[in-house]
Amino acid sequence: MRRVSTDMPNMDVQYYLRRQEEGLSNIESKIAAQSRIRELRDDPLAASHAVRYESYLARLERFEKNTLYAQGRYNETYNYLNEANAVLQRIREISVQGANGIYGLDDMKNMAVEVNELIKELAALANATGQDGKRIFSGDKAFTESFRLIEGTVAGGGENMVIRAEYRGAGASRKAEISEGTYSELDLGGGEAFWAENMQVFSTVDAGDYRVDRAGSFFLDGVEINVSPGDTINAIVAKINDSPAPVKAYIDPETRGLALEGTSAHLIRAEDRQDGEGGPSRVLQDLGIIRGNTETNAPNWSNSARVYGGSVFDMTIRLRDALFRGDHDFVGSQGIGGMDLALGNIHARIAEVGSRQERTEMAWSRLNQEIPDVTESLARESALDFTTAVTELKMMDFAHRASLQTAARILPPTLLDFLR
Repeated sequence: MRRVSTDMPNMDVQYYLRRQEEGLSNIESKIAAQSRIRELRDDPLAASHAVRYESYLARLERFEKNTLYAQGRYNETYNYLNEANAVLQRIREISVQGANGIYGLDDMKNMAVEVNELIKELAALANATGQDGKRIFSGDKAFTESFRLIEGTVAGGGENMVIRAEYRGAGASRKAEISEGTYSELDLGGGEAFWAENMQVFSTVDAGDYRVDRAGSFFLDGVEINVSPGDTINAIVAKINDSPAPVKAYIDPETRGLALEGTSAHLIRAEDRQDGEGGPSRVLQDLGIIRGNTETNAPNWSNSARVYGGSVFDMTIRLRDALFRGDHDFVGSQGIGGMDLALGNIHARIAEVGSRQERTEMAWSRLNQEIPDVTESLARESALDFTTAVTELKMMDFAHRASLQTAARILPPTLLDFLR
């Protein structure tokens, strides 16, 4: 026979009232979180699906932000390249005028002075800073001036003339992930955008008997090329040609040294790896291509190497000097030819940036179609039906109030309750 104590009704009422309060708290928490899954035990299968959807949705939103940042970067680059193209077009017009024999020396000097000012404007565009405070054409050296102008005296032109432009930037390696495992290059280095000729680098070091003494690697235009002990110059040439670097290699038949040639108009970047397991590598240095990696600015070619292939600034400076000399023949041949090379490369770079921009716009459009679909799938698994939830809340609140009123009538407090 069950024993009934005087406290038992009171304890039972408190127990069931607490259960009702817990139910009210759960439904209120779900309404506040706008999710029907407050704990994993609410719906384990739906909770596992929801976690996957939330993770995927977060990545999609990150990709969308990356595409928007990339589009802004490409817009800036595209605009500055177009302005540089306009400057180069004007310089070419001047070169065509200067090639005409009807102009005298004084007229050609006036043309040269204008070209000199346009060179400075071209340098200002090459050293442009983006909205994020980083140099657009400096590559990884985002806060370094892309090109440094050296001024001096030019025959026939006086002082304060640009005599040389040195590239101080680096290669561009920043990439933005625009979809799962897919990246788009963000930057365009000045060594690519403002170059005119395909570079050629000839080593004068006889490498006929050269052998790699230990495992190491070197970089050409940011592409790592590994070498093994015992590799000959022929093996190194084959590895360079098999790599994705925009450089082809061969052996100079005269010096039997390594020769490098760019497959497009750009500044070749060469570097021995310094942080390898076996210590710094010296392959390119031993082959007479570079001086070593102590240089803080590119290029770091060996003093004995023969280097050919100039930048846009080299072409315009040579043209200006010819105008100062009154050399119609040079202006009409090499002057115009150099400007055509510079314009051809910058047109190719404008097309390249435009292609990247088009790709990111398509990626952004795809993401904006996919994000709502994933959001809908997440809502299907975890979203709360507010109509049902509010109805349930009102019913539970009504039942709780009724329980409190009933308990107050059944268990009225007495004087003994206060004396205990």
